[in-house]
Amino acid sequence: MTQHAEQSLAPSSGSSSRWWVGATKHQWQTFRSAYLGWMLDIMDLMLFAMIITSVGKDLGFDKGAAGLVASATLLASAFGGLVFGFLADRIGRTRSMVLSILCYSVGTALCGLSANVWQLMVFRVVVGLGVGGEWSAGSALVSESWPARHRGKVLGWVQSAFASGYALAAITAAVILPLFGWRWVFVVGLLPALLAFYIRRHMGESEIWKNQTERLTLKESLRVLFKDHAATTTFGMALMITAMCGYWGLFTWIPTYLSTPVADGGAGLDLVKSTTWIVIMQVGAAIGFVSFGYISDAIGRRATFVTFFVVSAVAVPLYLLIKEPLVLMAFGVVVAFFGTGFYSGFAPTFAELYPTSIRATAQGVVYNGGRAVSAVAPAIIGFSADRFGLGSGLLLTSMFFALAALVVLLFLPKQKAIELE
Repeated sequence: MTQHAEQSLAPSSGSSSRWWVGATKHQWQTFRSAYLGWMLDIMDLMLFAMIITSVGKDLGFDKGAAGLVASATLLASAFGGLVFGFLADRIGRTRSMVLSILCYSVGTALCGLSANVWQLMVFRVVVGLGVGGEWSAGSALVSESWPARHRGKVLGWVQSAFASGYALAAITAAVILPLFGWRWVFVVGLLPALLAFYIRRHMGESEIWKNQTERLTLKESLRVLFKDHAATTTFGMALMITAMCGYWGLFTWIPTYLSTPVADGGAGLDLVKSTTWIVIMQVGAAIGFVSFGYISDAIGRRATFVTFFVVSAVAVPLYLLIKEPLVLMAFGVVVAFFGTGFYSGFAPTFAELYPTSIRATAQGVVYNGGRAVSAVAPAIIGFSADRFGLGSGLLLTSMFFALAALVVLLFLPKQKAIELE
């Protein structure tokens, strides 16, 4: 780890849980913009997962091909994280957010025009580019705008937008698909573009970024990232790859698992029930996101990460054994709580491990680079499902969660919040 990472990371004084008390207008603007941007980002990203069966039937591809489309989207997010992250460091966090939101909104709408699986894959790559960039800029903006003693809690609340976006995707598909077909589900994904215009009009830059006079070139940024901070970057990639293989392998296919007949290895729920179960799971995810922020601010991020990963590794096989629908719904909340809540730790952890000059670039590369490698998970699960059944494929995700816990134990120092400069 770098000297910056290894120094004493004592929390600021007065670490009240009432993080909203005394917040400035600018801080609230960053919170709203990042929350909405992340929610709509995830909505557009997950729409495909909600309608895989309908799209595949119409365009003529199987679960393996669907897994490749999902993987291509995640792979593109790595490049998007690099490009928009660099732009966030170079031209500002707000401007980069606007461009990334426009990118994923237009890409999602174009998916509705797909005539075959290859066109769909191209348009989903466009979605991935924007999705990768939005997180890079938004997480840096919030990290730099809120005090250290509340950073984990605030970013936990922002990260909870992930659950809102996932649930919104499920609701959108459930309402639009039966009435207008899958193409119009994608067209709804154009709506986030309206948020981009709001942000451009009302959102200012962080003072920390404006006070940072050093504007590195892309070559210089990559040198600092992969040479000066090589150990931190290597750890970050390992953590992201293992954790996200667990997440994307599981939650890309959860909607399909719930609606697949029991005879074919699924839960056998109808459209209404499977949609309801997904939305309820996202309640658990939202609570998990927020809880991670409070817990990590109290006991440190390493202990919190390990707890969430270990419980996830145990919970997945138990979830797949459940056949009673109501028990499946209730335990799904537990799976979502631990299996997604750990995401809240990524932004504050890596914001504090990198300097302002490369913060957004670093977060974009580490987060989305890991997500790109984890793109193999949906494809692996998809091909495994075609051969052994979906339930058997999903068991692999438990191994990834266990590996993530090991990475944290071995390489993440005990860490609490520091003020950013």
